[in-house]
Amino acid sequence: MNDNVIKFKKPNKPKPPRQINPALRKLIVVLTIVALFAIAWAYFNYFGAQPGV
Repeated sequence: MNDNVIKFKKPNKPKPPRQINPALRKLIVVLTIVALFAIAWAYFNYFGAQPGV
């Protein structure tokens, strides 16, 4: 019967952002950099310009 009554509720608390362990974050950064260098080396080693061609 009271369908037009506004019900006030407290808003839900926002969830805090997930934190990654700082040591794990550093490890991920280092492994990413090493992987990029390895990919660049493989590219230039196998698909680079051939000298004298």
